[in-house]
Amino acid sequence: MHPATAHRPAMNAAAHPLVVLVEDDQRLADLIRTYLETNGFRVAVEHRGDRGIERVQRERPDLIILDVGLPGRDGFAVCREVRGLSTAPILMLTARNSDIDQVLGLELGADDYVIKPIEPRVLVARLQALMRRGRANHAPEQKPLSFGRLNINSAARSVTLADQQVPLSSNEFDLLVFLATRADQIQSRDALYQQLYRRPYDGLDRTLDVRISHLRRKLGDTGNPERIRTVWGHGYLFVSDAWGDA
Repeated sequence: MHPATAHRPAMNAAAHPLVVLVEDDQRLADLIRTYLETNGFRVAVEHRGDRGIERVQRERPDLIILDVGLPGRDGFAVCREVRGLSTAPILMLTARNSDIDQVLGLELGADDYVIKPIEPRVLVARLQALMRRGRANHAPEQKPLSFGRLNINSAARSVTLADQQVPLSSNEFDLLVFLATRADQIQSRDALYQQLYRRPYDGLDRTLDVRISHLRRKLGDTGNPERIRTVWGHGYLFVSDAWGDA
């Protein structure tokens, strides 16, 4: 038995979210497991990417942590496959200053990332923020929103544009709703990071850029965006009258 869990009383599963950690560095995995368990999480560790996929299917975790460099299957391949199997938030561990790792992880369905070397307190804070966002998704729903041909149904968490369904991830939907409920008001990066990701913008984080890009592409707002505008030096603006006539 791992020393961090020996002689520990049984925990209530509902109160202690289960994390599947897929990390091939034994020492780092032990450090993360010990710190997470101390902070109220249950942790299941796998060291290979292929077995990590099987573990997610079997355990149905509340959260998933993936390293990028894994034997068996790399973290990107695991992320892509797991996203098709589970709606649990995925946090990726990426190399320092690797924009490619960070953006690719988000493109494949990751919800967030932490840059190595890992600061355990930052990791816990990110996981707690992901849990809060998940609970907020089940909060009382807002009334439907309509802007010309764009319709947002918060109860069903669905979006249509010109009567065509627009498939959005949970993160993309939350971003769209946040902007749409504040239509014609510029939203700063700081406000968006605090409200959507529960952390301040550090000047380097690419999460919001990727989400905005995905959202624009799916809503037909590419090239010179007019529906969700970038206001340089200030933030983003959802334009209420840019969606055509209903």
